[in-house]
Amino acid sequence: MTVVRRTAALVVAGGIAAVATLLPAAPVLAHGAPTQPLSRTAACATGGEHAGSAACKAALAANGRSFGTFDNVRVPGVNGKDKQFIPDGNLCSGDLPEFQGLDLPRTDWPTTKVAAGGTLAIKYRATIPHQGTFRVYLTKPGYDPKQPLGWDDLGSEPILTVQDPPLRAGAYRMSAELPADRTGRHVLYTVWQTSSTPDTYYSCSDLQLKAPAVVAATKPGKAATAPKPKVSRSAEPGVVASPQEAAGPAAAGVPQQSDETWLRPAAAQSPDTLDRVALGHQIIIAALIVIAGVLAAAGFKRFRRR
Repeated sequence: MTVVRRTAALVVAGGIAAVATLLPAAPVLAHGAPTQPLSRTAACATGGEHAGSAACKAALAANGRSFGTFDNVRVPGVNGKDKQFIPDGNLCSGDLPEFQGLDLPRTDWPTTKVAAGGTLAIKYRATIPHQGTFRVYLTKPGYDPKQPLGWDDLGSEPILTVQDPPLRAGAYRMSAELPADRTGRHVLYTVWQTSSTPDTYYSCSDLQLKAPAVVAATKPGKAATAPKPKVSRSAEPGVVASPQEAAGPAAAGVPQQSDETWLRPAAAQSPDTLDRVALGHQIIIAALIVIAGVLAAAGFKRFRRR
């Protein structure tokens, strides 16, 4: 009897060990960051398209360690008191040591080219969806990228405020009207205050703003007509594609991968996917236990015959 019990225990243990090798790693609790316009954390994180750029290398050196997960620049318990929690000069890092290199004042951060006065399409990659409100700011005229970014560099009011925007193809989709009164390098600063968690997320996206296009004069008797804006296939109805989106991902400096794979932590899956994986694991484990029981019963019968 003892031999049979040991045999059954070994079978069960071996089956569980085999299943364990098939299970994915525990999900990384990270949640989101802009990929269009490309944020500094998405540009410089491991696997980012611009991780090898001079700015990202300098940021990594200043960081003194590897960057944290690209979508995890989050601070708990802020509750709308951003200026009290995030000091001037540390806006891009959220004052987190694992992202401090992103605060370097430089003029060579990877940028997204856009037209002043136009409509900017925003994709905020969500590795774990949450409810919440987005506040998007743009640096004021006269912003100097050679100086650390402070709260006074941003307008007193965001250029866009959106609560629970649509989530499509793994990204929140929004659009913002850009002011026409500024050109050159500017920073789009995005604050995501979630309502389903106590966390607030921060990110800096560097823009290169070009002056608005001038409409050519028309012949007498003909009214000037502006060209029809191109509509983004990925945007919600009524959302107009930005110039960089209309030109394609490569022109915008956005990685060519789809939203489903771009910088997605391997274990960060949607709740539905996780439920399906968990159910599959339970079925496999149950099947192994049944097999172990059959083998144990067969061994017991052979033992009695002896």
